[in-house]
Amino acid sequence: MDINIPLIEQVQAALAEALQTPIDEISPELALGDLPQWDSMGHMEVMMVLEQKFGIEINADTISALISVPAICDYIEKK
Repeated sequence: MDINIPLIEQVQAALAEALQTPIDEISPELALGDLPQWDSMGHMEVMMVLEQKFGIEINADTISALISVPAICDYIEKK
């Protein structure tokens, strides 16, 4: 996590990496299903990249709640 870069931008970059999508396709409001790549399999990749990039642990209960950029940002801010 880089304190010099806003969290939303870090999350967008992580999603772009996980979904192998240009960052300009990752809007601040993006949610699961908005892109063909962010399906159930893509969601698991997103969770793994988030754990790796932000040093957090995401449990099974949390996976189903982290379905949008705002939800992911809120979760990371609380960690």
